[in-house]
Amino acid sequence: MKTLFGTKGQMTQTFIDGSRVPVTKVTLGPCVVTQIKNEKNDGYWAIQLGFGNRKAKNTSKPLQGHLKSKEKNFPRYVREVRMTSEPNYKVGDIINVSDIFKKGDTVSVTAVNKGKGFAGGVRRYNFRGGPKTHGQSDRHRAPGSIGQTTTPGRVYKGKRMAGRMGGVQVTFKNARVVDIDAENNQLLLSSPIPGRVGIFLTVNKIKSGSLDFEHHAVATVVEGESPAGEESKTETAPEAATVLEEAKN
Repeated sequence: MKTLFGTKGQMTQTFIDGSRVPVTKVTLGPCVVTQIKNEKNDGYWAIQLGFGNRKAKNTSKPLQGHLKSKEKNFPRYVREVRMTSEPNYKVGDIINVSDIFKKGDTVSVTAVNKGKGFAGGVRRYNFRGGPKTHGQSDRHRAPGSIGQTTTPGRVYKGKRMAGRMGGVQVTFKNARVVDIDAENNQLLLSSPIPGRVGIFLTVNKIKSGSLDFEHHAVATVVEGESPAGEESKTETAPEAATVLEEAKN
């Protein structure tokens, strides 16, 4: 089990070994197991989780019958997590954030990003625009020609043009778990994540690790001509500094 559902919170900052790190608060869980799907009946193994709260009057009758809950509140979101084998959970179990994530873990976050409305080709796809000389006074941000020749005589589907921008599901990878508040089921992730505050999101654990934010040596290309067919020599920062110092001498 490496996945949990939650909502996005505000951004803030924290300090690690004297370095300031921007973080995003994420509320994950508690999630309740509402169904175990098996390979025999459903064709695959999966755990169905419920997250959040919603009143019975706002929950459909089919979902109420599926959850078979006698309480007045029902999960606001119901999603499932695919498994490769039979899980160790049963219906009714509660999964908290501390059961899956630890400090230093690398995670990916999937959410619907912010909608930005109708946008042109320059903003949406980084088009460079039209010429700014020779009388082209009104073509600076125009998309240009979109048609084909007689064959096929139409515009291909998927042509990059102006349209609605944002509001799509995206996945942000390689965020780091800076801290965990087990009591409030909150994570601090070391980066901005997609979507507005309060958006539903999925956090998936990629790998375990330690909380190490040391700055590694940056690869630097040493300037200079290289023989034909050979790649430019790449040195790490200390080695490159040594080469440049010798060149000055």
